[in-house]
Amino acid sequence: MSYPIDTQVKPEVTPFFDPETNTISYVVRDPSSPSCAVIDSVMDIDYAAGRISYKSADLIVAYIRRNGLQVDWLIETHAHADHLSAAPYIQQQLGGKLGIGEHILTVQETFGKIFNEGTEFKRDGSQFDRLFKDGDTYSIGSMTALVLHTPGHTPACTTHVIGDAAFTGDTLFMPDAGTARADFPGGDARTLYRSIRKLLETLPPETRLFLCHDYGPDGREIRWETTVREERKHNIHVRDGISEDSYVQTREARDETLSMPRLIMPSLQVNMRAGHLPESDESGKTFLKVPINTL
Repeated sequence: MSYPIDTQVKPEVTPFFDPETNTISYVVRDPSSPSCAVIDSVMDIDYAAGRISYKSADLIVAYIRRNGLQVDWLIETHAHADHLSAAPYIQQQLGGKLGIGEHILTVQETFGKIFNEGTEFKRDGSQFDRLFKDGDTYSIGSMTALVLHTPGHTPACTTHVIGDAAFTGDTLFMPDAGTARADFPGGDARTLYRSIRKLLETLPPETRLFLCHDYGPDGREIRWETTVREERKHNIHVRDGISEDSYVQTREARDETLSMPRLIMPSLQVNMRAGHLPESDESGKTFLKVPINTL
């Protein structure tokens, strides 16, 4: 399938690195207007103390206000398992529509059962303003953003292509770090390989790739930008010449050694609700659940 990609458009991309979760959020600006999008924002949580705050999100809000920008979209590349989304908070401050891939319904159904959510938890994606299908487009000022469904890490993962830039979420890491894990409920290593090769073989080699996480393997400095060309040449898991079967064997063996993310329990409960906390009880208190021996 061919997709409309205009690499002549070069959005201005400003990263925001959160050292607590090794997450990179982005403000993506239309160079010909004040319009922008916020991708994969972070809400801070002190899990041990049961307290949330918005220090990371406030940095983004301040940047947008300081530069006189207008938020058209708040984008979630998927329902993250390692950080909580601040999209509703930023939306309350600055406006914009909140979007995620349509397969969030699968995530809501799966984790609605895992967390034993009642019938009051809607599993229809209505917490979001728009659910994107593969090949959908939306506008950020004069720029057209293209949505590609890239499942494997989760069923709802999407990559957002905006001019010569693509935001891959957790699907790809820097070439020396490889790819995302594929062992969460609904994840699949073979599907992830095919999604990544779809990206690398569809997007032009000079496409800038912006990643959602980096952990500085072997002590190198944190990085978050690479290119399709670099990934095809050097990615330790999926560079050109590595077969699907070889990747699956490597990925599944690696995943067996990994612990669950530190914030997976609060993250999924919040992110499947589009960044909102669960409904408070009759006393006004809000609770997050920890299912035992489930994940």
